[in-house]
Amino acid sequence: MSKVKKQSDKNVPKGQIRIIAGQYRGRKLPVLMADGLRPTTDRVKETVFNWLMPYIQDSICLDCFAGSGGLGFEAMSRGASTVTLVELNKSAAQQLKDNKTLLKADSIQVVQKNALDFLQSNQQNYSLVFIDPPFRKGLAQQAAQLLSDKGLTDDALIYVEMETDHNQQIMPSHWQLLKEKIAGQVVYRLYQNSPV
Repeated sequence: MSKVKKQSDKNVPKGQIRIIAGQYRGRKLPVLMADGLRPTTDRVKETVFNWLMPYIQDSICLDCFAGSGGLGFEAMSRGASTVTLVELNKSAAQQLKDNKTLLKADSIQVVQKNALDFLQSNQQNYSLVFIDPPFRKGLAQQAAQLLSDKGLTDDALIYVEMETDHNQQIMPSHWQLLKEKIAGQVVYRLYQNSPV
């Protein structure tokens, strides 16, 4: 019987994420295990959303390198007004759409596109942005520079997750560092946009 089950599970995603709190608390969503996809751990996610708790309600949220959608779905569950998930990988983007349908989450938009191209053509101002790109490609800094020109409300919060050995990447000078923590090989930071 187990052999039959293994064969039928071939096309089933091999991982899952869990929504920690809010409207969809405890829901588990399937995740495709694509190259470079590193879902944010529950421990890190819990810390980050404790930082963000006073700011999530009614926020306009962007998850630049959505991957599993763990950060964006969590923000939506906790009261974000709208969430845009940008993901380049076609299969991962399709899984995000499937999960959106599963949750009946009309306030989520999934965009299958290169995040840097999306940011260059973006016309929306976001109040909460997640930047958690594949490591060792300099994408966090590139995304930050594009966002520093346009795309943020004046007091927007920006969460950046990157590898610790690249933690000297320069963020825009008008982004004020509010919080910082290191977990293993990952450094995660919360900035606030403070334009002059």
